[in-house]
Amino acid sequence: MPGPAAFAAVDLGATSGRVIRAEVAGTSDGVVLREVARFPNAATADDGGTLRWHLTALFEEVLEGLRAAGEAGPLDGIGIDTWAVDYGLLDADGQLLAEPVAYRDPRTEAVIDDVHTRVPPSDLYAVSGMQHLPFNTVYQLAAEQRGPLWGRAEQALLLPDLLAYWLTGARVSEYTNASSTALLDQRTGQWSGELMDRLAIPAGLFPPVVHPGEQIGVLSEEIQRRTGLGPVPVYAVGSHDTASAVASVPAETSDFAYISSGTWSLVGVELEEPVLTEASREANFTNERGVDGTVRYLRNVMGLWVLSESQRVWDERGQGIPIGPLLQAAAEEAPRRTIIDVDHPDFLPPGDMPARLAEHAAATGQPVPETPAQVARCVIDSLAVAYRKAIEDAQRLSGQRVPVIHVVGGGSKNELLCQATADATGLPVIAGPEEGTALGNVLVQARAAGVLAGDLTALRAVGARGLELRRYEPDASEREAWAAVG
Repeated sequence: MPGPAAFAAVDLGATSGRVIRAEVAGTSDGVVLREVARFPNAATADDGGTLRWHLTALFEEVLEGLRAAGEAGPLDGIGIDTWAVDYGLLDADGQLLAEPVAYRDPRTEAVIDDVHTRVPPSDLYAVSGMQHLPFNTVYQLAAEQRGPLWGRAEQALLLPDLLAYWLTGARVSEYTNASSTALLDQRTGQWSGELMDRLAIPAGLFPPVVHPGEQIGVLSEEIQRRTGLGPVPVYAVGSHDTASAVASVPAETSDFAYISSGTWSLVGVELEEPVLTEASREANFTNERGVDGTVRYLRNVMGLWVLSESQRVWDERGQGIPIGPLLQAAAEEAPRRTIIDVDHPDFLPPGDMPARLAEHAAATGQPVPETPAQVARCVIDSLAVAYRKAIEDAQRLSGQRVPVIHVVGGGSKNELLCQATADATGLPVIAGPEEGTALGNVLVQARAAGVLAGDLTALRAVGARGLELRRYEPDASEREAWAAVG
């Protein structure tokens, strides 16, 4: 009797990457995930001060992870997901011109007005449906046009597509990540010739679009030699990590809100059609594409980045506190003491987050967080208020009513944040899976390989088997106090 099928999920985040080996025996048995490699990731400034990712070094880590994934037995597929919007430029020979610039680099500040002169924000939204974020790919490319590499660039590949190219030699643009560029036409699902023409972007800069579940290629002979693997298929998955995370939501129906909680918090609902109204644009909601043609109608919230960056600062000062004890101490602090706008641009770049939080608290006449516990409580409570606003707006703008919130990703382990979210929104919160991104990645691979079948609801049912989920009910006694803030 043959054993379970095995898949490798390559999952790269802004602070770390890992490779997961997953085994899928069939519809009734669920998915078993095992991390086989983990490695740090960080953007650093080059000699000219530009913030860049070290993607070539990350690729070497990925290869080591794939080798480790294959040590337990053959692989039936590989899928890659990363954060969105960033890309690498290739020359005419297919060589990377420079390490990719990181989205937190401030280079786009000087070009946003120029982009909006050529394509007014209302026109851009009517085609792409993307919320305005200063680091969207459309603005990065406008900055690139002023740089030294533009004249040598033959093609651009989004980061998961670039890694897949290095594995297989095939160049594609995966649908869910392509939608985040603000250059994909929501009506056709293809690159917008209209936008590219108005922005002087060559029509062939990005390769053709493929969808989650399509096979990109197989490992090249060189990669087979370096990893010890055979000609393993590489599948397109929801290569925007949020798309894979949302695909893992253990929901039995479509009427739910989700928070993909990590460095960023992606807060919204799942729809069948995009919302391209002017009211939606003014509310800064985005229509990112998901698995099986779904729309992830959401707002980006700054997320746990503010807290993790604060921890980095404390570590540098010799005042570091592990996240567990820090959250325990934060739970002892008075709730709602200080609420700040976590989406303010001041919190986007790396730096002294505790000092920035103090400045914002003082500027708004609120108590200044002075201890790490007070800083953590401020961030947690402020995130809960931002989540409430996003979920209320998502329902109002889309017409989709939700009775429950699913929190997936690393933030699902944060009990204080999950309870604060339930209290602030007045809705129950179901937390888990923690490994939602890898799980969603694998579910799409398994269906592509013929191990699983059915629609997205059927895949979610398989993924939910064996999960340990935690439910947080809103505290009715806290409702009025939360309603009064934010």
